Amino acid sequence: MAVPLYIDVHVPWAITDQLRRRGIDVLTAQEDESTESTDEQLLERALHLGRLLFTQDIRFKSRAEGWQRDGRLFAGLVFSHQLRGSIGQHVEDLEIIAKLSEPADWLNLVEHVHFR
Repeated sequence: MAVPLYIDVHVPWAITDQLRRRGIDVLTAQEDESTESTDEQLLERALHLGRLLFTQDIRFKSRAEGWQRDGRLFAGLVFSHQLRGSIGQHVEDLEIIAKLSEPADWLNLVEHVHFR
């Protein structure tokens, strides 16, 4: 089973669009009417929906790492810095993650994607 993604508000729309063109199940915080939600609420929402979170917000990454240290359950988070890598690289990496892993692989995991 592929990993469905939940995209934070800090991520450019072009990434979501290109992922969908490649057949990836993507839901944005905007589409979920969660643009005003706190990081904690988004972590809880993604878990409830069974979706791996993708963000480019360093504070969000730190919050998820705090949950990881505290043993609080969340669906997983992938972080990539906004200034590193192109939209195409983000799309390629997220496509690989979505297609080649399982949701259970990501539980309570925070991964920082580094580009080639």
